[in-house]
Amino acid sequence: MKTDIQSFHILTGGPGSGKSTLLEALVRHGYAGMDEAGRQVIRQQRSVGGNGLPWADRAEFSRLMLRHDLHAYRRARRHTGPVFFDRGIPDIIGYLRLCGLPVPARLERAARRYRYNATVFILPFWPDIYTQDEARKQDLATAEATCRMMWDTYRACGYTPIEVPRLHVEDRVRFVLGRATDTAPRRAK
Repeated sequence: MKTDIQSFHILTGGPGSGKSTLLEALVRHGYAGMDEAGRQVIRQQRSVGGNGLPWADRAEFSRLMLRHDLHAYRRARRHTGPVFFDRGIPDIIGYLRLCGLPVPARLERAARRYRYNATVFILPFWPDIYTQDEARKQDLATAEATCRMMWDTYRACGYTPIEVPRLHVEDRVRFVLGRATDTAPRRAK
């Protein structure tokens, strides 16, 4: 079982900044990747008619995201080599703070216990590529505020955020791999 959290790398930022596209490119290069909890929860809740959605019950949505992220973290421990996460547990804290909701103690404990590499990659707000869809309903102002909140949240959780430049996806891949530790390519199990 994998225990070195130095190879757990977070990609975060506001919605529509290219995180999922970057993760997909890293996976094509042979790295393991963990999908964003929010989109998975929205898809699952819609399929069962649940209300754990960001436009219905934000507290339930955050609870379901934490459950997803804890499961993803455990799955990641089975991999050898680097694992890239499209958002991490601290993102949920930032989400709740952005919504003006209390952060449950269990979420605070999870953020302290389940750690990632100290360097966090933040993809900046990029209005030129931002699009709304069935799961991404935030307006531009909220997308930009989310990015700022992720900077603040990750710093408060003891991480060092660095900005990923607004570049073509392959250039972003090179940027991330050049600054991540433990990035010898290995196929995901």
